[in-house]
Amino acid sequence: MFKLLSSGLVVFAGVACAPATVSPMHFTQASEVHQDARLEAIRGFFEKTGCPARDYSQVFLDAADTARLDWRLLPSIAFVESTGGKTAPNNNIFGWDNGRSRFASPTAAIWGVAHQLGQSRLYRHRSLNRLLALYNPNPGYAAKVKNIMQQLAAVQ
Repeated sequence: MFKLLSSGLVVFAGVACAPATVSPMHFTQASEVHQDARLEAIRGFFEKTGCPARDYSQVFLDAADTARLDWRLLPSIAFVESTGGKTAPNNNIFGWDNGRSRFASPTAAIWGVAHQLGQSRLYRHRSLNRLLALYNPNPGYAAKVKNIMQQLAAVQ
């Protein structure tokens, strides 16, 4: 929308946007890796439980920060859905799309699911309870994920 002012100036109003592409290769460069208590909590939890997802601890943290998600959410869902990658056919550590989705790697799964939870109309701006109910409506699911989230917070 634009408006021509009497002074001859043209004022433009509105928002221009283009879809953004998120590439897992764009993130987690070695020089960008930083240590913090959250990272150690994720690593420690997955190590203690013997989960392959331990190797992706930094990716969980980077993806959560980028998508503006609670840092504990992605590792907690991954633990509930696939025991932290122990049972993850097609790299689907989140059980995404009732386990039917295929991902090129666990890193791609983490970035893809983080993007959906943080940006899609279905999930963004939802309370944790609502987000988890949409993710998996089974009774008790949200409590399982939140229990893992509390365990991660306790490690910190």
